[in-house]
Amino acid sequence: MKLLEPLNINGMVIPNRVMVPAMVTHLCTEDGFVNDQVIERYRRYAQGGTGLIVVEAMAIHQNKSGALLRICDDKFVPGLRELAKRVHDVSDAKVVPQIIHFTKVARSGWRQTIDTLSVEEIDLIVEQFGDAAARAREAGFDGIELHSAHAYTLSSFLSRRNPRRDEYGETLEGRLRLIGRVMERVRGKVGRDFPVGVRFNAEEFIKDGYGVEESRLIARRFAELGFDYLSLSVGGKFEDAVHTPGQVLFPYSGYSGDRAMPGDWFPRALNADLAGRIKAYLVENGCTVPLAIAGKLADPEDAERVLAEGRADIAGIARGLLADPDWTNKVRRGELERIVRCDYCNLCKQLDGTHKPVVCGGLWPQGALQAPEDDPTAQPPRWDDTGAGLTASVKGSKVALRWRKAPGAAHYNIYRTEDGRSVRVVDAVKATNWTDGSILAGWRYRYHVRAIAPSGQAGVPSNAATVELERPEYMAAAR
Repeated sequence: MKLLEPLNINGMVIPNRVMVPAMVTHLCTEDGFVNDQVIERYRRYAQGGTGLIVVEAMAIHQNKSGALLRICDDKFVPGLRELAKRVHDVSDAKVVPQIIHFTKVARSGWRQTIDTLSVEEIDLIVEQFGDAAARAREAGFDGIELHSAHAYTLSSFLSRRNPRRDEYGETLEGRLRLIGRVMERVRGKVGRDFPVGVRFNAEEFIKDGYGVEESRLIARRFAELGFDYLSLSVGGKFEDAVHTPGQVLFPYSGYSGDRAMPGDWFPRALNADLAGRIKAYLVENGCTVPLAIAGKLADPEDAERVLAEGRADIAGIARGLLADPDWTNKVRRGELERIVRCDYCNLCKQLDGTHKPVVCGGLWPQGALQAPEDDPTAQPPRWDDTGAGLTASVKGSKVALRWRKAPGAAHYNIYRTEDGRSVRVVDAVKATNWTDGSILAGWRYRYHVRAIAPSGQAGVPSNAATVELERPEYMAAAR
């Protein structure tokens, strides 16, 4: 299985091709120090078998941003060292911090743009990245990742919407100048034997933003600069963000943000084609740098197919590993039915947007700050002898389901069959009721639910409930 093969990244051998991309947790202290909750979040990924763990974005400067990890001063090194050690203590996973610079944002909706940065401020940013990289190596991390995706400083310089009219803008070469200088400084601080990756957008998904025709050129230049792996994301830009009065502007609130963290209405593996085009271009030009891609790859079949087809070398799984950090071990053991499958409800995204601790509020036990420990011996939940009592009632153009509570269930998977075709999971909920608003009149729908234990064991299917909506009047003349 390609997904479980090791990969050598400049001497950093990851035991498998499963990567957890950087996800802000808002679990650290307000002043940016590592605490036990932060360590536990990453220990669980390691314990669960993840091959490459990218620790949430760490700020290289002191701009205010709530509970965000910092790597901008030597005083943060002891806590970061403990984090790296605790990951290494429980597995052979490799762990790298994502280091980030961002401009100022206010609750009024105002944000600082990169054209206001002086050349002296840019020089300082270059030095801050270099110093942060040195601290990461001192703390015992296996490498680092530069954050040049989404809405942040390096990405804003890289963007086609870069408004500068000096040597740091106007042309693609100008837009690449800052990250080129940063990489030069980082290498000067950590040497060439320390893996350095970069995350950037395969497509910006904003008006006048760059697409894959440019991102493949950017990828090639990054390979020429000596980056040891490339990690692709998309979107997440300030340019189309929606401002909520009284709240800090959240770059994932517009369409580009939906593409960065796609909800359940988007297709699975939706960025695989972008990755494939970039990977093919790199290969054509003799670039062997490993490529990671993320975007709804939590289904093991999707992740394996993308790698087996050569579209990417590493599968980035963010929300899927948040929902179930034991995902990789369960895949290795063939326990696919026990995976707690992310349903892309994006409650985690909402928590991030309001600077609250990021948890899987839809699938973890109520009030949990961490995923439950894996327990392969746990018994699946079951209803008593009266059964689930699943009912389905039609209300207008919706179907309302209700069922009884199953003791020991953390949540329920809802299955739907359309017109007798293959059955699929359409949602996962904690409640004992659910409403389906994505149905079409004249079709026959069959539903059942299964109660799921905290560590993924699924109980027996409930009774089935079937409905068929009458065809609407406007279809009277249709054949």
